[in-house]
Amino acid sequence: MSVLDDIVAGVRLDLARREAETPLHELRAMLADVAPALDPMPHFRAAGSSVIAEVKRSSPSKGHLADIPEPADLAAAYARGGAGAISVLTEERRFKGSLADLRAVRARVDVPILRKDFIFSTYQLVEARAAGADLVLLMASVVTDQSELRRLHDEAGELGLTVLLEVHDEEEVARAADLGAQLVGVNARNLKTLEVDTSTFSRLAPLVPDTAVKVAESGIFSPDDVNGYVDEGARVVLVGEALVKDGDPEQGVRSMTGLTGRGTGAEA
Repeated sequence: MSVLDDIVAGVRLDLARREAETPLHELRAMLADVAPALDPMPHFRAAGSSVIAEVKRSSPSKGHLADIPEPADLAAAYARGGAGAISVLTEERRFKGSLADLRAVRARVDVPILRKDFIFSTYQLVEARAAGADLVLLMASVVTDQSELRRLHDEAGELGLTVLLEVHDEEEVARAADLGAQLVGVNARNLKTLEVDTSTFSRLAPLVPDTAVKVAESGIFSPDDVNGYVDEGARVVLVGEALVKDGDPEQGVRSMTGLTGRGTGAEA
């Protein structure tokens, strides 16, 4: 069993518990009290780099990263730094996240929020929106059936959620293009081995349709890294570890936001 398979198996167990506690029809009823989803795409399509800053306590590859007793405080610092969106890990076992973290962040900030999890069901989409998420992650490596991926992609849109469609190889890029995905994340981390290959973005980005906004994920620790990805076509970078370990997350986001290419150091 790969690392990804093991993570998804745990997610299925935790999901079954939540479904037993709150049936889908009750979850859907909660949507009536949720404010309309925020649209991150204007910010993502603007000139210069946008940052999706992540609330991330732990990871399978690095283990414990940071104590985050108040995720809303961290999210507020990200927002002050100009984050285009805030990603909240909600997977419980390997990333030590929760939907409670997402709800706390939603109550504090008015920027778009991404639910970062291993999503493969309608229930997860509905609970994301009910908790206040504006975006959801769909991973081609998790939802391997294309008709099922299309169904989830379309259902997310019907709920008002923007989909970040994550890909890792050429075949997954082709699947994202087939869906007409507008926000495509190229993850440099192989989720089966956890190894990072930063050349993954330069290899796959040219295959992503120009109609989509390209997001670089993993291997980003400095403005210089952001510049490199921007040079290769990224408009958005998703950054977690570097920011949660930084003593000044607000400035960390600010330093990576608005960059227009290697060597310029310019902010839009």
